[in-house]
Amino acid sequence: MATTKLVNPHGGGALKPLMLKGEALKAEIQRAASLKKLNITSRESGDLLMMGCGAFTPLEGFMTYADWKGVCDEYKMANGLFWPIPITVSTDDEGVKAGDEVALIDTESGDLMATMKVTEKYQIDKNYECKAVFRTDDKEHPGVQKVMAQGKYNLAGPVKVLSEGGFPEKYGDLYATPEQTRQIFIDKGWKRIAALQLRNPMHRSHEFLAKIAVEVMDGVIIHQLLGKLKAGDIPADVRVAAINALVEHYFVDGTVVTKGYPMEMRYAGPREALLHGVFRQNYGCSHLIVGRDHAGVGDYYGPFDAQRIFDEIPEGSLELQPLNIDWTFHCYKCGGMASMRTCPHGKGDRLLLSGTMVRKTLSEGGQLPPEFSRPEVVKILQQYYQGLEEKVEIKLHGHATGAAEVKK
Repeated sequence: MATTKLVNPHGGGALKPLMLKGEALKAEIQRAASLKKLNITSRESGDLLMMGCGAFTPLEGFMTYADWKGVCDEYKMANGLFWPIPITVSTDDEGVKAGDEVALIDTESGDLMATMKVTEKYQIDKNYECKAVFRTDDKEHPGVQKVMAQGKYNLAGPVKVLSEGGFPEKYGDLYATPEQTRQIFIDKGWKRIAALQLRNPMHRSHEFLAKIAVEVMDGVIIHQLLGKLKAGDIPADVRVAAINALVEHYFVDGTVVTKGYPMEMRYAGPREALLHGVFRQNYGCSHLIVGRDHAGVGDYYGPFDAQRIFDEIPEGSLELQPLNIDWTFHCYKCGGMASMRTCPHGKGDRLLLSGTMVRKTLSEGGQLPPEFSRPEVVKILQQYYQGLEEKVEIKLHGHATGAAEVKK
């Protein structure tokens, strides 16, 4: 049987996972004990995990000033490699200098994430980065908040990743590296694979997008974010259960693969869609489904800016291609799911679907119309929000503190 030829990893070479294994891992962990410790944020840890598993191939570490400036201005690093969002690590430590070796510690978990050889220490214009990447420096934007909270200095240099952040243990087979997904696609004989990016449980619009892709591709990977989200987003374990229920009951067996990845959302809209394209190519996908307001937040981006940006980047930047799909909704006159390209009816006949509406309706104790989401999914989400309400009641009555104090 002929070997399935998948798209090449980004940069045209082989996958480049930076996670150490076996004796090399043990030796580097031991050596890290003698190195200066630097605390890093959850976003920086997520980027290390992506480098560790090979999803950020061919990066070898955190970016230099020339890389940062080139990515902000022209979508490319100093060596000419296409890259849409700066991958950087920062510190306020005045004592760190070029030539130092440091151990990077996740601030929240206390885990040793990596060692790093510092090749450059530099300062950036944070507002400049925000306007380039997020198209705004509005402090209400969650991605802007993270950049503005960075340390005074950025550090550049190669890394050796020493942790998988507990994702394999927590998520089992749902967590997969690019090497693993590529093998899955090869075993299935798939060549044309579309990735569906998810940070929310699948409502009917997501389901419709995936099924459109199933019709024209060899298969679809429902690729959900397992890293940190903004306040108010539905946590990964709840989302996983809801997606699994939908796939089990409403998709033909063997047409989709469900996996997750460890990056944290930046909510960078169009630029983040490009980053999703970069690492989905590393995972072996030939296409990325790009629908309305991909990776957006609030009203910072136009509904189809993330589609247009793929036409604005230099030709040949990616092997992966966008699979653009118009605004989708339930049309009462059509009697089912439709899009702007297929439905001739007016706004009054359409039920627009969004993750924001799901969260708002259920968190306020409302009922979702059956056209919005499958009953198996709604049941799981209702149980989650009911649990939140119970915890809030406990807090209000003063019977518990700490972990029980979950805000609505």
